[in-house]
Amino acid sequence: MTAELTALALAGLLQAVQFALFAIPANLQLGTGYTSSPRDRPPSRQLSVQAGRLQRAMINHFEGLILFTLAVVVVTLGNQSSTVTQYAAYIYLAARVLYVPAYAFGLRPWRSAIWAVGFFATLTMIVAALI
Repeated sequence: MTAELTALALAGLLQAVQFALFAIPANLQLGTGYTSSPRDRPPSRQLSVQAGRLQRAMINHFEGLILFTLAVVVVTLGNQSSTVTQYAAYIYLAARVLYVPAYAFGLRPWRSAIWAVGFFATLTMIVAALI
């Protein structure tokens, strides 16, 4: 398996960890009656600030995974793996790991800076695959 595919697999596991970090407090705060329902109505209680941040960090990673997966597919199927794309893949992963606590604890402007590092690492992979 290429380094880029390994980073993608680890990013998938990170997404599962983020889901648990959000789902556990959400179930405790909103109750399983609501969280297992079709959610046709708003919850009777609000999520805590931190649980809301964990939810947004999880959603943000889902969104980031779309572009990162595209980058890994382009690099892998294009047989364009290189030192640059391998480092960029692990930089993306490291940024996503750091993003979770940065978002959960409201670290400004670091959260945005960490997000940008991951985003530009992903773009680097795509550009490197094209040249």
